[in-house]
Amino acid sequence: MPIFEISNDKLIPVEQKNFALEKELQNLIENNLAEVFNCRFVASEFSTGAQHAGRIDSLALSEEDNPVIIEYKKVESSQLINQSLFYLHWIQDHKGDFEIAVQKALGSDVHVDWSDVRVICLAPNYKKYDLHAVQVMGANIELWRYRLYANNSLYLEEVLRGTKAAASDSLDKNPVMVEAGKKAAQVRTTATYTIEEHFKGKPDAIQELMHSVSEYVMGLDSAIEEIPKKFYIAYKASQNIVCMEARNRNIKLWVKLKPSDVSDPPSYYRDVSGIGHLGTGDAEFIISNQDEFEETKRFIEMAYNKVGG
Repeated sequence: MPIFEISNDKLIPVEQKNFALEKELQNLIENNLAEVFNCRFVASEFSTGAQHAGRIDSLALSEEDNPVIIEYKKVESSQLINQSLFYLHWIQDHKGDFEIAVQKALGSDVHVDWSDVRVICLAPNYKKYDLHAVQVMGANIELWRYRLYANNSLYLEEVLRGTKAAASDSLDKNPVMVEAGKKAAQVRTTATYTIEEHFKGKPDAIQELMHSVSEYVMGLDSAIEEIPKKFYIAYKASQNIVCMEARNRNIKLWVKLKPSDVSDPPSYYRDVSGIGHLGTGDAEFIISNQDEFEETKRFIEMAYNKVGG
């Protein structure tokens, strides 16, 4: 993935380099968790105790209060996947330890949502066997690739997000993968929310408006995911862009913008930065028809551009 510097209508390739130490990558991400993954830092080098004898590189809390595990490697390594699966299993068995760490770092009023656990692996490359393993394990593991360039630019790309579906039939032929799949099944999310549940019982006009929102947001980028939560549907790339709560008479959209980003807002806009609300995003738009949604599109696109796709 070459990048080029533009100079007098010329494209000059920028050389790649790497971090001298893995810790440099870790420190950089930990110091910029909000910008990169929209997470809050909880702990670094978190010990899993004498019995398990491990250290989780980074612990964080997502924008939706879910636990986040981040593991790093400055070289291609299958060990990264194995470690991540181990820590995913460990944290589900040690929820109290994580919640204590969260309260120490973020305050006693922060409550952890265990309906999901996000695991992020960050490395320069992955072997094809690792990509396949994550696909069939059914574990909620994200594989991210990074590139560091000589002009001190850092490029991050999501390579693969493990599905939460049942592992494939190929596991039956491999005892090691069978066992890994069983462990993954024990720790993947217990929530069973569906898109259909959010549509069910809503008037036809609201369902049509929901479809319009979905089609528009998903059309911005093939990397955007539609993720049903208990009370709303989140549209997410590296972080949430917009969240949608469907009601009988209108739809609430929480767009990932700061109030200062919203200029010349429509009458159905509200700054909710100081108000408790369900979805992530401080710009709230309550839309009732297609015309209002058309006007809201520019703010959703703005949020998408700010998130960075």
